[in-house]
Amino acid sequence: MKFISVRDFRIRPGDVWKQLKVYKDIIITSNGKPIAILNPVEDSNLERSITALRRARALMALEETQKNSVVRGLDKLTEDEIEEEIKAARLERNR
Repeated sequence: MKFISVRDFRIRPGDVWKQLKVYKDIIITSNGKPIAILNPVEDSNLERSITALRRARALMALEETQKNSVVRGLDKLTEDEIEEEIKAARLERNR
């Protein structure tokens, strides 16, 4: 994995494309903090790459939701309490 600043990316984009072939993943940084990931894609794997990226985002969202539920103590709800929460949410949604 390679890190490149936004400035370097803007000044020497050709070098970045060459390095992408070598490193496979390049992290773009701004003020030393990561802001984007570049990954090589070809016509033959474009759809698979997009699907994999969407799955990774969904997995990250699920993990964050699970972590938040533990912090809020929701992981200790009983099945009956969960059912009540679902019913209440459905009632609220249908109003």
